Amino acid sequence: MNKSLAADRLSLGTCYYPEHWDKILWREDLLRMLENGIETIRIAEFAWSKFELTEGIFTFDFFDEFLEVAKETGMKVIFGTPTATPPAWLTNKYPEVLNAAMDGVLYCHGARRHYNYNSKVYQELSKRVVEKIAKHYGPHPSIIGWQIDNELNCEKNEFYSESDTLAFREFLKNKYQTLKALNAAWGTTFWNQTYTAWEEIYVPRPTVSNATNPHEVLDYTRFISDSACRFAKMQSDIIRKYMKKGDFVTTNGLFSNLDNHRMTEESLDFIMYDSYPNFAYCLGTDPEHSTDLNDRKWSRNLTEVRGISPIFGIMEQQSGANGWNTAMEAPAPRPGQITLWTLQSVAHGADFVSYFRWRTCTMGTEIYWHGILDYSGRDNRRLREVKEIDRKMKKLSGAAGTAYEAAFGVIKDYDNIWDAQLDAWHERVDKLSQESIFKAAQLTHTPMDYIYLRENTTAEELIKYPVLFYPHAVIMTEQKVKLLERYVASGGCLVLGCRTGYKDETGKCVMLKLPGLLQPLAGVDVTEYSFVAPDDGRVYLDWEGTKVEAAVFNDLLQPLGENAKILGTYISNYYAGCPGLIENSFGKGRVYYFGGVFTEETAAVFLEKLNIANPYKDIMELPKECEIAVRSKAGRKFLFVLNYGKKPAAIELKQSLVNLYEGTKEVGRIEMEPYGTRVYELN
Repeated sequence: MNKSLAADRLSLGTCYYPEHWDKILWREDLLRMLENGIETIRIAEFAWSKFELTEGIFTFDFFDEFLEVAKETGMKVIFGTPTATPPAWLTNKYPEVLNAAMDGVLYCHGARRHYNYNSKVYQELSKRVVEKIAKHYGPHPSIIGWQIDNELNCEKNEFYSESDTLAFREFLKNKYQTLKALNAAWGTTFWNQTYTAWEEIYVPRPTVSNATNPHEVLDYTRFISDSACRFAKMQSDIIRKYMKKGDFVTTNGLFSNLDNHRMTEESLDFIMYDSYPNFAYCLGTDPEHSTDLNDRKWSRNLTEVRGISPIFGIMEQQSGANGWNTAMEAPAPRPGQITLWTLQSVAHGADFVSYFRWRTCTMGTEIYWHGILDYSGRDNRRLREVKEIDRKMKKLSGAAGTAYEAAFGVIKDYDNIWDAQLDAWHERVDKLSQESIFKAAQLTHTPMDYIYLRENTTAEELIKYPVLFYPHAVIMTEQKVKLLERYVASGGCLVLGCRTGYKDETGKCVMLKLPGLLQPLAGVDVTEYSFVAPDDGRVYLDWEGTKVEAAVFNDLLQPLGENAKILGTYISNYYAGCPGLIENSFGKGRVYYFGGVFTEETAAVFLEKLNIANPYKDIMELPKECEIAVRSKAGRKFLFVLNYGKKPAAIELKQSLVNLYEGTKEVGRIEMEPYGTRVYELN
């Protein structure tokens, strides 16, 4: 079951690092935060040396003193475990804790996340410091929650140390039991890769032409995820022994090569996200001519988070310019953008938003990663905007705990995500379709969800979506087929794209007529297939009078069974006249198999023809520059309207709605300021 942040109102926080500042600033900083609507801080996630400056000698004086100030001022605290940055004494004495590059060369101390999850030494030292901290601070009245580590799998999401090789072998032994089974799963007869002893197996290493065994790399990615999940659970289990009733455990993400759903279910009460939409404006980008929606595309990331925790929190929300001394050059947020990005997070399900950071650091790699305050600490425009955000959040208190309303869903699963990372054919089709469906949903004002298929996913979870896209389900299993059959038979509409069902869960291609296990459900036989060649131009099909592009790759189709119907045929290339879109009735529902990759325009046609586009058009009319998101509960609907444009945007309210910021009713034409937001209530 997915977990959620149980909040009875919307609230603000910020990240604070007392170890960076003179103690005389602490009380002043906390009181200023409270005066401006910030009531929670996150601390300590990079402060291992403040607890264990030398090996085995623990002291708590520093954070005892700081937490006393927090208690006296009434500031609430989320306490971080410091395992993201092991101290110098540790990495110098125990170099086996360090991660390595693919060639085996160890990374050196001096940055962060330079450890590997599988070092026995690091596991024991991490257990010890977490146990000491949790036991000491668990009862503290100011602490309301705990953050595990920081951004698991950030910076590096591949691990090539000797410890990882040893752990990878154990992972494989547990999974396959015998080398015979492993060799069969990995197809090691190809290029004479057969293993005769477990000691012959390593994590992936550099090879001629950078060629890999894709089945090994798929299992290696599963192993990385397993390692991170086990590391998180180790810490969560310790914290839960000591934390107060009502406190929570979380961590901040999302990052790749990690089953975030498993980690959340095993270790967290909910997950938090770190949202930095300003990345869209880093030097070297061209936002004026961008086709990726710029900062608006962070709504896609927030949709991913919501697929894990329907109601969640933001641990790090953009509040200033971002940059390191070694990378990234981004402008300061323009007036209104902090509000826009905060409300973007809230619109998608966040009930708690914490800004990174309070003061801009004057030392280290992140000296250009600005917070709410600049180096001087004086009041500024960004602080005034945060205070105004707090006023608005209080007006929106009724939206806390409400759920996002989606008109349709996009199915994903980790096997296919990870396969697309290692398979260039899979990556090309999947990347375009995923981006295009999201863009089409945004620009047609059709809110969407991501739904991950997992072992415990039920048809009841799926059937609430009238339409589900599963664009390129390359890896398919019998369990997933049965689940999809139940969804469609119950009245659901499933949309599939080309390159579906041609691999098993090991990543090997199946010797079945395509789309493999899905052929009976789809009512389709893929008789031939090909990439669209550069000199083919753009390939189109005719969908009952509508011209639709079938980009990148084309499956040539034939209907199977009496319930399958040809809806569209190719009108260009050497296969003109061949079916490219087939609808199959199955139980109470239907399946559409589309023989191409979804472009933005093609996805928009599907949304329109399936009668799910722009579900709120009878309530309001919006320009493309604006996003609509709706959260609802118990008959109350909150309509968030976000203008991502640098120019004013006119919206048309077709019925009288309450502007919750001001408590007034509005109808007709409303002009929103650049980067403006509105939240309306519809009863």
